[in-house]
Amino acid sequence: MRWAAQQVSDGDVAASPDRPLPLVEQGATVRRFPTPEFRGMTFYEVRSKSVLNRVPAESQMPFAWTVNPYRGCSHACVYCFARKTHTYLDLDAGADFDSQVVVKVNAAEALRRDLGNPNWRREHVAMGTNVDCYQRAEGRYRLMPGIISALRDFATPFSILTKGSLILRDLPLLVDAATVVPVTANVSVGSTDRHVWRGVEPGTPSPQKRLEVCARLNDSGIGCGVLIAPILPYLTDSEEQIEQTVAAVAAAGATHATGIALHLRPGAREWWMAWLAREHPELVTRYKALYRGGAYAAPAYRRLIHDRLKTSVRRHGIGTPGDGNSRWLPPAELEQRPEQLALI
Repeated sequence: MRWAAQQVSDGDVAASPDRPLPLVEQGATVRRFPTPEFRGMTFYEVRSKSVLNRVPAESQMPFAWTVNPYRGCSHACVYCFARKTHTYLDLDAGADFDSQVVVKVNAAEALRRDLGNPNWRREHVAMGTNVDCYQRAEGRYRLMPGIISALRDFATPFSILTKGSLILRDLPLLVDAATVVPVTANVSVGSTDRHVWRGVEPGTPSPQKRLEVCARLNDSGIGCGVLIAPILPYLTDSEEQIEQTVAAVAAAGATHATGIALHLRPGAREWWMAWLAREHPELVTRYKALYRGGAYAAPAYRRLIHDRLKTSVRRHGIGTPGDGNSRWLPPAELEQRPEQLALI
């Protein structure tokens, strides 16, 4: 991304000696808001020439295009695989990722230009694939209504993946868009264990709230499934825990479910292992052994988790009221190249 070409004028915050703001020199305007929900956060406002991103064909993703109006995420999920993308901006993959958020303030305008290209073929667009488009900042910047409207107006089908409840703000707009193009959603719920949730996803709505979002979307005619991910080794992976999570997903009326075990790519790996050493030092040695082969847990472990999830999803008949053919979606695409989700 060429920051120098994306400057927004009249910023209200300057760099301070104790906290350099590297993106300022590259054209970003910086803002901080004196409200409790944004305490300690910095927002870099930029203008993008384009926000429609092509997914590399070799990624084997089930979609070819993405839109990501934000970079960095106040959800602060300790394990987030997108953390390393912040280092491309001269920010760190740890605390900066959680508190230094890039906002593409003209996202809707840029998307309309992209979709107005005569060569645009109205292919499916996926959102929420890098960081959450319904994170806390969206409550202030309100970029998604303009984005959804643009996709509707240019007859472009789309899907949204979120951990946020703010998507319900735009439910009437989503329902309206669904009269024009296919619209689907997924919420991400790795576990219904509230103790674990508070530790690893401190900036998110509770798992129970997210499942309520799933139910509301489905009740309104927006098909919503659940991504049961990540399953955290030795923290949320027991048969009992997985069964409890899948039962809750089924009760929310999810149209489908899929799930994967935690993967630890550079950036996320260091941040996660530091957290683990503080909060669960007894697990550090076991994690080092389980992930000694790289970013993915040992194949035998991944097969175990896959089988537990698949069995439980089928037992609860998710997505199939009474016909016994529950919709368990194989997670192969997510396992192949999850880093391809983290697109600029």
